[in-house]
Amino acid sequence: MKKSISTILSMSLASILLAGCSTNGSKETAPKNSGETETTQQEETKQQVPEGEAIDTSFIENKQLDVKYGSQSESQKLDIYFPNEGEGPFPVIIAIHGGGFMQGDKTGTDLTAMLEGVNRGYAVVAVNYRLSGEAIFPAAISDVKAAIRYVKANAEEYNLDSEKVAAWGGSAGGNLAALVGTSGDDDSLNGENTENMEYTSEVQAVVDWYGQIDFLKLDEQFTKSGITPKMGERSSDDSPESKYIGENITENIEQVEKANPTTYITKNDPAFFIQHGTADPNVPTQQSIDFSEKLTDVLGDEKVELTLLEGAVHGGELFNSKENLEEVFDFLDRVLK
Repeated sequence: MKKSISTILSMSLASILLAGCSTNGSKETAPKNSGETETTQQEETKQQVPEGEAIDTSFIENKQLDVKYGSQSESQKLDIYFPNEGEGPFPVIIAIHGGGFMQGDKTGTDLTAMLEGVNRGYAVVAVNYRLSGEAIFPAAISDVKAAIRYVKANAEEYNLDSEKVAAWGGSAGGNLAALVGTSGDDDSLNGENTENMEYTSEVQAVVDWYGQIDFLKLDEQFTKSGITPKMGERSSDDSPESKYIGENITENIEQVEKANPTTYITKNDPAFFIQHGTADPNVPTQQSIDFSEKLTDVLGDEKVELTLLEGAVHGGELFNSKENLEEVFDFLDRVLK
């Protein structure tokens, strides 16, 4: 495992306080509370970006927006952004937003760094997936896999290279990107999405930014780190991870293990580039350290790189800096170009 520790003095606190939908059921589709109107339910589950916080895509000349990739939900849409220059077929970055599995959107500003890919010869595919207020695990990962299959099935139409695909996500999106990477050759997470099953959801590279990996160790690792967790105990009923699983994570160990990317690690997995801030108050840094070590045990040093950003929190300037993005795109270029 390659490790590089970057120390950067200036930093801005990323404010990702998660709030929102609750999920109490154990089925894939979240149940409606008694007395709740259909309108209220739709308002809770639809994906929204706060006013003024949508990503700026005005510099991109060619794009395809709100493309449907599945038939299970209106949430199953993606946006394709193409480079302004070059003939293609273009390598692809699957951009997966964060939000604790219960909020966020494919047009959110947390995808700003990923969208830089269009300036470097990549097509960027930003994906919406069902959030936990609409459908619990494995709906989200099932949707991301379906989106990747859609991209491969329509690669010729969109002038994309179906054999050069990377998954990149932060926070919950980091978990999903990592899970895509390790479970690409495993069909157990496909769920009810049946479109384009003749194609696989395998990718050639993964960029995991501060994703939660092992839900059951979050509380323990925060205690050992001395960092006060911004969102309280994750073993509580209303934590983002419990809402995602559909009940308290301590009460459904089997589903929690299925949501853990380490469960599916095999020697056929793609190259991984993992980054995490040492002062992250949302996801313990140890999550990424442990994950990278387990990947390295199977894949070897050359396919796993971990960068710890000294003093960085949960996203923010240190991740989006020009210097750091050069490291990310150097990795992607090595693997995909």
